[in-house]
Amino acid sequence: MTSSSEDALLIKAFQRGDKRAFDQLVIRHKDRIFNLCYRFLGDYEEANDSAQEAFIKAYGSLKTFRLESAFSTWLYRIAVNTCKNKLGSSAYKAKRKTVSLDSPGNPSDNSLPMEIQNGTPSPLARMEERERMSLVQAALDSLPTEFKMVVALRDVEGLSYEDIAEITGLNLGTVKSRIARARTDLRNKLKGVL
Repeated sequence: MTSSSEDALLIKAFQRGDKRAFDQLVIRHKDRIFNLCYRFLGDYEEANDSAQEAFIKAYGSLKTFRLESAFSTWLYRIAVNTCKNKLGSSAYKAKRKTVSLDSPGNPSDNSLPMEIQNGTPSPLARMEERERMSLVQAALDSLPTEFKMVVALRDVEGLSYEDIAEITGLNLGTVKSRIARARTDLRNKLKGVL
């Protein structure tokens, strides 16, 4: 049974009144939706809030979902629109310009263990990887929203061009053009850095 078929069975069960079926849909899709939101927003808390908001919106509309498209495509569209709305909100813009004095930076940066077990990367390797990921995320964050969205859907989430066109409502040629331009911009921003 394909993933789409399993989703369809869960959706039908939910529409018949089985609320636990939605829990299964969340479990199946939560990581990918969070990852998309994180790549789009670049902030763990905001991504977590946006992913939850996307699932709340999906829950409210799932009764009328007609299975004309894949559930995952529909859910991605909700998540993308949620992130776009968040990026446009004045509260989000104001928050991005401030840093907490209680915990400046990313609190998870201090999560390295004090002892290293055999077989694990060295502290230097972890630091270099974190730095590399930070540079990539910063380059991604510097892209205009319309480019960040399509490159995250394609290169991070691995969606097809057709799925991206359906999620964003753009025509296929525009999707391909924006991805090509975003990749070129990212390559130029990261040249000599990575």
